[in-house]
Amino acid sequence: MVVVDVRGNPGGYLQSSVYLADEFVQKGVVLWEESATGDLESFDAERIGAFENIPQVYVLVDEGSASASEILAAALRDLVKAKIVGVKTFGKGTIQDARDFKDGSGVHITVAKWLTPNKVWIHKTGLEPDIIVERSDEDINNNVDTQLDKVLELAKEI
Repeated sequence: MVVVDVRGNPGGYLQSSVYLADEFVQKGVVLWEESATGDLESFDAERIGAFENIPQVYVLVDEGSASASEILAAALRDLVKAKIVGVKTFGKGTIQDARDFKDGSGVHITVAKWLTPNKVWIHKTGLEPDIIVERSDEDINNNVDTQLDKVLELAKEI
């Protein structure tokens, strides 16, 4: 069993999420990129990963899981039947290009959207967990991790 924790992870580089998913996926489309004209480009698993034969993968998510962390969670659920545990994710399904200017300012330009391996666009809707487990502020303040506890409970059933 492997637990991937992307709670509170607002994302990062798209290619990094593909690289991480490739650690678990033997072959398949990790995500689709759709341009403004509707053209689709696939990002595929391309190498032998360290975790391809793990019998069960769990992904911990919360409302702070966005963008690249959602790409990873969706790919693992769609391609290796990982169970997503936690609460609904943020729902950022766009790809942006950042431009910095000499005066120190910058701009992020949306250049495409990304879709799950099953071609679902989660923008503004997020990923629904397979197993919903809330974690209250009181839990966090008392170092109680109800979501991880649930995964450990499920692991005993494997």
